[in-house]
Amino acid sequence: MRPKLPDALPVQALIDFAEPRSDGKTRLRAAFDAPSRVLVARTPTEVRPVLEAVEALSREGRWCVGYLRYEAAAAFDPAFAVHAADGPLAWFGVHDAPLPWPSAQASDALPVLAVEWQSTLSRAAFDRNMEAIHRAIGNGELYQLNYTAPLRAAFDGADPLAWFMALKRAQPNGYAAFINTGGEQVLSVSPELFFDWQGERILARPMKGTAPRGATPAEDEALALQLRSVPKERAENVMIVDLIRNDLSRVAQPFSVRVPRLFHTEALPTVWQMTSDVEAKVRDGTSLVDVFAALFPCGSITGAPKVSAMRLIRGLEPEARGVYCGAVGVVRPGGHATFNVPIRTVTLRGTEARCGIGSGITADARADAEWDEWRHKRAFLGRGHAPVGPVGPVAPVSSGAMTPFELLETLALADGDLRDASAHLARMRHAAAHFGYAWNESLVAACLARLRDAHPAGSWRVRLLLDAQGQPRAEAFAMDAAPARVRLQLASRAFDEAQSEFSRFKTTRRAHYEAFAPTQAGVFDTLLWNHDGEVTECTRGNIALLLDGRWVTPPLHCGLLDGIGRARRIREGQLAEAIVRVDDLPRVQALAFVNSLRGWLDADLHLSQK
Repeated sequence: MRPKLPDALPVQALIDFAEPRSDGKTRLRAAFDAPSRVLVARTPTEVRPVLEAVEALSREGRWCVGYLRYEAAAAFDPAFAVHAADGPLAWFGVHDAPLPWPSAQASDALPVLAVEWQSTLSRAAFDRNMEAIHRAIGNGELYQLNYTAPLRAAFDGADPLAWFMALKRAQPNGYAAFINTGGEQVLSVSPELFFDWQGERILARPMKGTAPRGATPAEDEALALQLRSVPKERAENVMIVDLIRNDLSRVAQPFSVRVPRLFHTEALPTVWQMTSDVEAKVRDGTSLVDVFAALFPCGSITGAPKVSAMRLIRGLEPEARGVYCGAVGVVRPGGHATFNVPIRTVTLRGTEARCGIGSGITADARADAEWDEWRHKRAFLGRGHAPVGPVGPVAPVSSGAMTPFELLETLALADGDLRDASAHLARMRHAAAHFGYAWNESLVAACLARLRDAHPAGSWRVRLLLDAQGQPRAEAFAMDAAPARVRLQLASRAFDEAQSEFSRFKTTRRAHYEAFAPTQAGVFDTLLWNHDGEVTECTRGNIALLLDGRWVTPPLHCGLLDGIGRARRIREGQLAEAIVRVDDLPRVQALAFVNSLRGWLDADLHLSQK
């Protein structure tokens, strides 16, 4: 049985939207309790009256928070082909005033449980549908199509609000909304703005173009630059920009539609996304119904031309999309309307959770690349728990995003000296920027200094932790002398999380490492390898190998932590980066376990685990 929301959080809806015309730091944060009135459309003919009522009530000073399902498109154009809806086509709660935003302590206290996501879409079916899309493009029926499929999970025992807060921590800074209608809960942490309309000005910001995040700052920036430069990604973006320019022209003053920003890359926790801005001045007398009739559904989740794309979508996708790919948002007092495109959105009904994943398919899209893109996009559900290798989006994925975590650094403190402290602080600062954690370096340094002053003599293992609010804490544990030589075992299977952000960054989320803990007495650690058969690291440190007469260590792109001790030895010329495969291990002449805490430990490897 699900726990009830505590009295401290009488929340039925939350809006946490970036103000799209600001510097990116200003946000609309509003919480709402039970609505004074609910507006619902269950048939296409009821959608327009609901939107008219929303606008009228907002002009009277009310707040209206709600959504349109993708299938509401039939209310605006009968040529838009959609499946029968699986719920209300439109739902809005009407509120007199917002409540204070719930405190982090109250929301973090809510219980959450892990779920396992599954998809019924096989790789063979995915490839067949890709071929059908390419045929349609080749026949001139359309230029681009946004193809999607649902993930599902059993949901029981976790609180919807707690799940939303956890997802928002995993996917911050976008257009997040929580809506509890009673029969359904919408947990949207979408990074995509559908439109922001205030007065005579309207802004759309379509998101098209995706790339994974890099393992290092340099690789990360290179991937962003590549995203902005790849012809396929740019063409995909431009097609949708042109479609939305045309859509906006239906409500715009003559010659007022413009594109002030094109091919802008935005860093999300698990992917880079490319957006463009399309602006216009609306004609006098334009209504909220007019805006939705011109723009809905957003072209970024249909394709172009919209009518042809939606017809093929209905043929390829066997069921309704629901709130996913519709619109979720708020109309403020005075009529200021802001809606997201509900991607990265989970809907809960009864004991089932649902989340759609998709991508835009163009003439030069490749099935393997799109399959990988789906895998990267759904990583927000587990914050780095997307599987790697050949399994793709059909495999189960755990929603690890529901578990809070802290950033972690482990340092050696010897007779009052914190070894490599500046390097550890730099790495934690980089992790804080990646995960969106607050960072105050002087506060963190002061925390370390207090611990150092309290332990002026002896050898200590120091754990420095940082929570999402930027609060540091440090712990010291007596440390025995390092062994002269250690024994390692080889992992018996590939390390699925090699490319996870929880492997690239050091945090308290370590279940993926703990699953590879040594199983034999006297074994110090386990040597891991990825799905390509490349050696990566140990669970508690990096690896150095003497191969063909030189000491090498795997490069970061194989999937490993950028260890402090490893990095120092590379700078000093003691180590060079080189790919080492499991098949190469019998030729290795010597090994060493390397980390900042223990330094360089000569090692022996037991090979019979594979």
